[in-house]
Amino acid sequence: MSSVVRVFAYLKRYPTLASGQLLCAVLMTLALIIFPEVTGHVTRDIIPNKKFDEFIPWVLLALSGFFLRELLNGLRIILNNVFEQKVIYDVRSDLYKKIQRLPLNWFDSRRTGDIMTRVIEDVTAMERVLIDGVEQGLVAVLQILIIGTMLYLNDATVAMWATIPVPLLALSAWLYTRNARHRYKAQREATSDMNALLHDNLSGVRQIKAYTSEEAEHKRFNEFSNRLRKATLKVMRYWAMYSPGTSFIAMTGYVLVLAFGGWRVMQGQMEHDQFLKFFLYISLFYEPVGRLHQLNQMALSARAAADRVFEILDTEDEPNATTGDHLPRPVKAHVRFEDVSFSYGDTPTLSHIDLDAQPGETIALVGPTGAGKSTIVSLLTRFYECSAGRITVDGKDISGLAKSDLRSHIGYVTQEPFLFNGTVRENLVLADRTASDEEIWAALDASNAGHFVRKLPEGLDTNVGERGVKLSGGEKQRLSIARALLKDPPILLLDEATSAVDNETERLIQQALDRLLEQRTSFVIAHRLSTVRNATRIYVLDGGSVVETGTHDELMAFNGLYAELASRDFAEEE
Repeated sequence: MSSVVRVFAYLKRYPTLASGQLLCAVLMTLALIIFPEVTGHVTRDIIPNKKFDEFIPWVLLALSGFFLRELLNGLRIILNNVFEQKVIYDVRSDLYKKIQRLPLNWFDSRRTGDIMTRVIEDVTAMERVLIDGVEQGLVAVLQILIIGTMLYLNDATVAMWATIPVPLLALSAWLYTRNARHRYKAQREATSDMNALLHDNLSGVRQIKAYTSEEAEHKRFNEFSNRLRKATLKVMRYWAMYSPGTSFIAMTGYVLVLAFGGWRVMQGQMEHDQFLKFFLYISLFYEPVGRLHQLNQMALSARAAADRVFEILDTEDEPNATTGDHLPRPVKAHVRFEDVSFSYGDTPTLSHIDLDAQPGETIALVGPTGAGKSTIVSLLTRFYECSAGRITVDGKDISGLAKSDLRSHIGYVTQEPFLFNGTVRENLVLADRTASDEEIWAALDASNAGHFVRKLPEGLDTNVGERGVKLSGGEKQRLSIARALLKDPPILLLDEATSAVDNETERLIQQALDRLLEQRTSFVIAHRLSTVRNATRIYVLDGGSVVETGTHDELMAFNGLYAELASRDFAEEE
């Protein structure tokens, strides 16, 4: 289905506003007839016969026609804007809802700046079809039909000559439109590319400054900006030929009225007042024709934007996002991986993983970088789906569970804690929207974060900045742990939660983690092996396979890969 047609489908949701707008448009167009008819009557009857007593009332009637038209126009604008904002709200809401339902691997191949451009700029560009395209286009077509009818009622012969340019205008519009789609698409994509680069550079401004890459990044930005400039100029070059050409064709209509209307007046076949009315009507006839050509350009640009929006809306949803089975209550959190394999694209990542985590056990995942530790966590949360084998929680295969239910029982503390640009409170209640201040403070104290939060200027209502930029790494991590504590999940995932912090901060975080791990089935990805000495069981991964399993003491006695990694780690700490 055409993207433009799909955009129009949103209009059906508001029939009252659409009908009111249509009624105003029809009455506005009918009001246009008043002035030419009054002018014809005044020049034919009032002025020649010097009817002074009737002159002022007819002039006031002409003025009232314009007043009525603008009054209706004001009402139309109000309805138009309400209609517009409702529809654009619906499109943006549907688009954001769709983005929330997309699988994680969809985001892996998309740039954040491109997605933002589609949600903000492309939806706004679609608005021009919804409002300018529909409303102004409808008014223009009605005006052409009504004024065209009046032309033929006044004098069919002159009207025929006056409308000869219309087929030529339609042909020129078709020639301009048929190959325009790729030009506008290129322009939208160049805009998206530049926005994506700008988003990345603003997010990484510290790295750019640290590596003194300002000049190099400025050069890259100029390259993307130049690509947009060229794409825009290509669009405008075609418009520079199309717009003056159609304007010239339309102006020939005036010349034809002057030529053939004047000839009929000289032959006595047409009255002077009719000739004057014809010039007034012909201006009202070709003015909306020119407006339609402007709308044609906007519609083409909007269609390119709509294609990009509907590309997201047509993407397949993440399977079982909200539908599927639920875990039996209460959740005991017995997790098993049974012969699980996973490939990211064509690249094998995990191979025949068997893993068993009894309720309340702490399972440590260790191994060199790229061994597959984080992938195991991603499969358990169903951010990705395993290629073979199965994963169960309390005996239920998670592939048949509703992801929303599965994830509601999992707490996740990542290596790089993410905080939203909001207050401490807003970041914590992400885990529990109903949490009281007492519960929040209890979670903060348990995570060793209460002390520094109380010192913040506004306590829980202090804004932490974008990605928590106003806090240190250790403070952000402790807030992340507090968020997991507030959720109180039966299954906990810790992805190198104490890496890249100093020893004192690690001690505070480790104390918080010890409280967090109590009575939960936990999976701990460890960078510093000293943090997993007390794990119930340690799985050592290498090359996507489990190569060793056991407790810390057992693995050290085995003197394999774990012992090698541990010896190196302990030596670094000393």
